[in-house]
Amino acid sequence: MLKSGVLNPAINSLLSRVRHTNYLVIADRGFPFWPDIETVDISLIDNVPQVLEVLKAILPNFEVGKAFMAEEFIRENDAATKTALESVLGDVPITFKPHHDFKLLVPQAIGLIRTGDTTQYANIILESS
Repeated sequence: MLKSGVLNPAINSLLSRVRHTNYLVIADRGFPFWPDIETVDISLIDNVPQVLEVLKAILPNFEVGKAFMAEEFIRENDAATKTALESVLGDVPITFKPHHDFKLLVPQAIGLIRTGDTTQYANIILESS
């Protein structure tokens, strides 16, 4: 029995299948459904859980080389939200792309974790290192 870390068996299974340079998406509640991508839906109610909470939970055991987000995240969110993201990611570089271009990367992902987050453009694609 797991005693710490990510306890959700579907997320653990998904994380264990991500290899070098594979993508993993952590998405907000409104992110479109992608039928060809395994989706672990952990949304409960608005903002439970949030993308940053999931990110914090997986980072101790997930080596991230870089991250991708929609550039609209910068325009639509306040400084505190941006600072919180940077704090969680630390030295992980973030590439911001137009939302349309961001979504073009999604089909390459191993899987997607859907949250209840309502933060504008909170979706993030992690590239494993």
